[in-house]
This record gives sequence, C-alpha cells and structure tokens, in this order.
Amino acid sequence: MMTVAPETAGNDAVARAAALVDLGLRACEAYGRPDLAARLESVQSGLADPAVHVVVVGEFKKGKSSLVNALVGANACPVDDDVATAVPTYVRHGEQASAELIVEGSPPRRETVALEELHSRVIERDPAGAASGADEELALAGAEVRLPRTLLSSGLVLVDTPGVGGLGSAHAAASLAAASMASALVFVTDASQELTRSELDFLHKAREMCGTVACVLTKIDFYPHWRRIRDLDAEHLREHADVPCIPVSSRLRSAAAEAGDSQLNTESGYPALVSFLTEHVGASAAHRVAADAAADVAAVCTQLEAQFEAERAALADPAEARRVVSELTAVKERIANLKSTAAKWNQTLSDGITDLNSDVEHDLRRRIRTVIAEADDVIEESDPADTWTEMETWLRSRVSHELLANYTLLRDRATALGEEVGEHFREASCDVLDRIAVPDPELQLAGARVEHKIELQKMKVGKQAMVALKSAYSGAIMFVMLGTLTGVTLGPIALGIGLVMGGKGLRDEKKRQRANRQKQAQNAVRRYCDEVSFVMGKDSKDTLRTIQRQLRDHYTALAEELDRSNAQALQRASDATSHTQDERDRRLADIDAELGRLRQLRERAMEVVG
Repeated sequence: MMTVAPETAGNDAVARAAALVDLGLRACEAYGRPDLAARLESVQSGLADPAVHVVVVGEFKKGKSSLVNALVGANACPVDDDVATAVPTYVRHGEQASAELIVEGSPPRRETVALEELHSRVIERDPAGAASGADEELALAGAEVRLPRTLLSSGLVLVDTPGVGGLGSAHAAASLAAASMASALVFVTDASQELTRSELDFLHKAREMCGTVACVLTKIDFYPHWRRIRDLDAEHLREHADVPCIPVSSRLRSAAAEAGDSQLNTESGYPALVSFLTEHVGASAAHRVAADAAADVAAVCTQLEAQFEAERAALADPAEARRVVSELTAVKERIANLKSTAAKWNQTLSDGITDLNSDVEHDLRRRIRTVIAEADDVIEESDPADTWTEMETWLRSRVSHELLANYTLLRDRATALGEEVGEHFREASCDVLDRIAVPDPELQLAGARVEHKIELQKMKVGKQAMVALKSAYSGAIMFVMLGTLTGVTLGPIALGIGLVMGGKGLRDEKKRQRANRQKQAQNAVRRYCDEVSFVMGKDSKDTLRTIQRQLRDHYTALAEELDRSNAQALQRASDATSHTQDERDRRLADIDAELGRLRQLRERAMEVVG
C-alpha cells in the first residue's frame, strides 16, 4: 500500500478545502445570501496564501543564518565572522529571486534592493549592538527575500532573527514575541559545548509561547565530540523543554548540493530537519487551515439547509405549517434578543474587557515597580559614572521582558474571554483572536528614551587638588586662629592638620557627588518607567478596545446571518400555506434536490474537518 507524504497530504487538504469554498460561494450566490458569501470570501483569501512562519533563533555566532541559507540553497542571509544580523530576515517563496527592505512606519514601507546589496543593509558590526550596516536614516524593521524553492512553495516562511544575547536581552524579548505568533520555532546552538543555563531558560519560555519547537545542533563537522554534546543536550531537553534535538552541518549540506551527493547530504543531517519542517510544521499547519475553512463551509451549509427544511416541513404537512411558523417566530424573537446590548454574550464581553483592562494595567504597574526597585538597589551599590552605560542596556532589556509578560497575559486572558463569549453565544468560536499578536517590546518602545541628565564626569585631578587645597587651607586657618586665641602656637602642626582636613574634605565632596549622581540616576529610571507606563498603558487599552470591537462585530455579524436565515425560512414557510397540492409536490421535489446537494457538500466539508 502506497504511503502519502504528510506535506503532500497537507497540500491536498488545502486544495480540497479551496474547492469546497468555491462550491459554497456558488451556493450562496444561487440562494441569494451575499452575507454568507462574504464570510466564505474571507476564508478563500486565507487559503490562497497560507503563510507558515518558522522563527530561527539562538545566541550570536551559532550558525542561524548559515542554517537558513543551507535549507534554501542560496545566500539569503549574511554570514560573516565579523558581523551579526541586525534585523529579522523573512525568506519566503517567489517566482523570481528578489529582496526588499521593510522600513518602520504605519503602515511599514517597502524598498526594493538587489539581493547582493541586502547583506550590507541588515547587519551590525558586533553583537553588542554597534552601528548598523544599514543606512542611518532608515529605521529598518526587517527584510524580505523571495526565492523559487520547492521547500517554500507550500507557504513556509523562514525567519532569521538577530542573536538572542542571553535571556535578559532585548533581542531575546523580540524573539519570544515573534515565537508567540509563529507556527514553529527552531532554536540553534552549536556543538562546541552543551546547552547553557540561559539557553535552556530561553527554550523553556519559548516552549510556553510556541507549541512546536525544535533544537538544531550546528557545526558537527567542526567538533569531533559532537555526539557527546548531542546526547547531553538531548538529556537537558527531555528534562527542561521536551523538544527534539537535530544535529546538522551546513558545510556538508553545501558540499553535497555542489557535488550532487545524496549520501553526503544524509550525513549533513538536513533531511531530518527538512522532514521536521515539512511533516510536523507545514503539513499540520496546512491541515489546520483546511479544517478551519471546511468548518466554515459546513456552517454555511447548515444555515442554508435550515431555511429549506422549514419550508419542506410546512409543505409536507399543511396542518403543521402553523406550528412551524410559530416556532420560527419565536426563534426570530430569540435572535433579536441575541443582537441586543442586553444579550448575555454582549454583557460578558463588556464586563470581561473592563476587568481585563484593570488587571492588565495593575500587572503592568506591578512589573514596573519591581524594575524600579531592582534599579534602585543596583544604583545604590555602584557609581553611575562607572556603570550607567550598562545600566541603560539592562533597563531597556528588563523592561522589554516585563512588557512581553504583560502582553502575554493580555493575549491569554483575551483568548479565554473570547471562548467564554462564544459559549454564551451558543457557538464556541474564538478565531477572531488568532490575529492578536504579542508585539516586539523594542518596537513599541522606540519613542521612549532614557534621558539621564546625570553629571557622569568625575572630578578631574585639577578639581580634586583645588577641593583638597581649599579644605586644607580652611582647616589650617581655623586651627591657627584657634591657637592664637588660646595663646598656643601650633607651628608645623597646623600644616599636618590642614592636610588631614583637605583629605577629609575631598572624600566628603566625592561622596556628595556620587550620592548626587545616584539620585539623578534613580530619577532617570523613574522618568523612563513613567514614559513606558504611559505609552504601553495606552497601547494595551487600544488593543483591548480593538479586541472588543472584533468580537462584537464577529458575533453581531453571526447574529445577522442567523436572523436572515430565519427570516427566509419564516417567509418560505408562510408562503407554503397558500400553495396548491400540485405546487407543493413540485416544490417538495425541488427542495429535496437542494437539500441533497447541500448535505453532500456539508458531509464533504466535515470529512476535511476530520
């Protein structure tokens, strides 16, 4: 018996779903239901371009870009020992090889560039975040490369990200944000050593954000002991993240492609990675998209069937016509209540958004207060003149991770609210929330700056000398005058006393200036956190308002569909009472034929739903 490859089965499911949507659109047009047709047209556009995002993350210089290049067989991402990726690069399918820069804006602007030129525009000179190779005047949000590759033809999008730089870095927060909306995450580490604690912590958090995660062990051709490292990593992954570990060599993959050597390609480990991407990621995503589309077709068929069944019941037994009309009239009243603001689902939505708004705001304030307290402790133990540069970097990264956690709370609670509203609407549906993203905190905070206003310059040698001399002179004069008043001549002793007083004065002045810098640093942290709270507080409120509108519009539109279906059924049932027996017989035959076609379409759709 021949076995069908999972990726082929996934593509077939999408094709079957697309054919079912086409038939559903024809039925909506034939039965005069443009509202249901609009619903299926939205589904159709989603099937036409099913993007499956796979985010590739890892520490700096672990081989992420080489991995992506080896997968697609092209130099899509820059690879160099002296540079690092500065912005995400999206590699997707295209009929011709092309590249575009994505410039920040609302909406983002795209600039076409040559593929060879792209490399110099999306790099930074060192992992610490030195000047980017991109044009200074362009604030790049990312880059997109299109390539005619079979691996990408099913909608697979590989996202090469900047190095994580540790769990506490801003890049790590951005990577986790991207993972929350991705179909899968590939974490890249090399065979030089076993997974570090920070890598395992990142993987654990990534596993919470994204359901499908794999760990790829690179550079196995460079390290002879890679099998030992693979076994250690596999053990760690079973204990902490429960994800597969796939060893690969990009150099062996490239050599195999040049020589056309299938055995060498197998040794490179890439067939296992390709299998993971196509079977476990692409195929499952395709089946999910196809099932959702088929479910919508089945729901449309159910509504169309309902109006015909009511008419059929009235035609088949004229004595039952009055009862059918009475029942449909009662349904009309229930639907009218469903559309009102007093409906339970509407009240649940309104109350839920209010509660969620309060909880998210409280959570944000609590997190910001924790950051401020930690910053105060660090500042009190150090001199901002020595540590402020590192302090700024830490502050931005720390705030980014707290905002990521805050947005994750918002997303999870909003999803739960959508399910509760769906239950109250008597149709569990939360698909409108699939578009709620966990945004990259760094992009959200692009306008917030840590304006320290701190006197970071310590006293220079000349200034220290002047302070010491001033204190010494004042001390010496004071003791000389005291000796004169008491009739005691101090002589050279006054000079020693002056030196002691000068040293003490210098130490006191240094202490005073350090305390002043610490106070200024703490104020700078508070100003920055206040700005963050102001910006993100408004953004979370805007997000919740958008969620409320989407859910309200989604369920209101569904109520309108039900209302129209019931109105047509009521009209047809009412008209049936005036038909003659011959007219009833002819119309019954027509209805049975229509119901047969609709039931057949619904059953085919349910087969795809599975």
